[in-house]
Amino acid sequence: MNPRLGMTAGLLLLIAGPVAAEVYRNVDARGNVTFSDEPSKGAETVKVKPVTTITLPKPQNVRETDKLREEVKREGSVYESVSFTYPEDEQAFYSGSGDVRFEMRSTPGLEPEHKYEVTLDGQPVGQSASGAVTVNNIFRGTHEAGIHIVDRNGVQIKSGSPIRFTVHRPSTQN
Repeated sequence: MNPRLGMTAGLLLLIAGPVAAEVYRNVDARGNVTFSDEPSKGAETVKVKPVTTITLPKPQNVRETDKLREEVKREGSVYESVSFTYPEDEQAFYSGSGDVRFEMRSTPGLEPEHKYEVTLDGQPVGQSASGAVTVNNIFRGTHEAGIHIVDRNGVQIKSGSPIRFTVHRPSTQN
């Protein structure tokens, strides 16, 4: 018997066999390895690790998730745009404290239970339904701000174009 064929057959037995069954490994006089679920003279017991299993979601749960995604898409389609009105893209300004007030708008205006969300360098820094968010103590340098509209669950339903701005602050070394 071909050793590779014996090994393959043995592995198939390991995979296909019942979880609680014993598996035995035997090497004949020619060095051929065989696996079996029946003990034989000179065979050694092989410890088989438990099989990893996963449970797939039920089809109705997948359909419900798809419905929720469609609702979010429909909610997002209410908005034509969302953008910053201040600061402007590529604007540079002085702020001794590092505080920056972001002002934003959407077309049409914000729906009830929706908020504007501002991100700074990829991290959320504030939400507001009023159209303004102040972020305190922003370090000097150039930053990127993002604008999103989120629903009551915090799911982003509309995103605007990000802006870049530069904050100039007094140095503590001068």
